[in-house]
Amino acid sequence: MNRVSGKVALITGGASGLGAADARLLAAEGAKVVVTDLQADLGRAVAASIPDALFLEHDVRDEAQWRDVVARTMERFGRLDVLVNNAGLVRFGDVERCELEVFRLQLQVMVEGCFLGCKSALPFMTKGGGGSIVNVASVAALKGISAIPAYSAAKAGIIALTRSVAVHCQEQGYGIRVNAIAPGAHDTPMTRQALDQLPQDHAGLDQVNAHGQGRPEDVANLVLFLASEESRQITGTHIVIDNGETVG
Repeated sequence: MNRVSGKVALITGGASGLGAADARLLAAEGAKVVVTDLQADLGRAVAASIPDALFLEHDVRDEAQWRDVVARTMERFGRLDVLVNNAGLVRFGDVERCELEVFRLQLQVMVEGCFLGCKSALPFMTKGGGGSIVNVASVAALKGISAIPAYSAAKAGIIALTRSVAVHCQEQGYGIRVNAIAPGAHDTPMTRQALDQLPQDHAGLDQVNAHGQGRPEDVANLVLFLASEESRQITGTHIVIDNGETVG
C-alpha cells in the first residue's frame, strides 16, 4: 500500500478503459490524480469515484490545452510527479483503404499528444525533483496487423519518442524516467468496439482467441510499478504486456 504516496499523477484518456483503471489504482496507492479526456461525462464520473481527484476536459492535440491542464494541476496540487500518456483511438482501414485524414488523426492524437504531454510536463516535473512518464504504446507497434496501419505507426512512434525523451532527461540530469508499455488485447470499451468491427475470419481475432484478453487492472499494475520508486533503474525502454501474443 501507498506505493505512490505523496505523488501527483496526470492520466490522459482517463474516462474509461486502461486510463480509468490507472487512475483508480494510483489513487488507491496514495497518489492524487488528475483525469483528462474529451469524454466529459465519463471523465467526471471517474473523478467523482476517486477522493480528491480532478477532471479536466482535454484534447491532447492542442498545445494550449496542455499548458492549461498542467497549470491547473499545479494550481490544485502544487506538483506533478507522474504523467501517463494514455489517450488514443483506433480506426480500421488497411493501407489501400485508410484515408489520409484518418491516418493523420491517429498520429495527431497518439504521437503528437504524447510529444506535447512530455514537453508540457517536463519543466514542472523537473522542479519537483524528478518523476516518471509512462507512454502507452501497443503490441501493434511490434507486429504486423494489416487492418490498422495508422494505429500501428502511431504506437511505434510512441516507442521511438519514448527513447528520445528518456535520453534527453538523462543528459539534462532531470531525474525523470520515461518508459513505454505495449499492451496486447485487454477488455476495454475501445477493444470491444474494435473487435466488433473486424470480420469474424480476421487473423487478428485468432490472436485474441489464442491468448485471451487481460483486464485493465493488469495494465494498471504495470503503470503503478513504473510510477513508483520501485522502477528507479528503468528508463528508455518498452515493456510488453500481452500474455505471449508477440512471442510466437
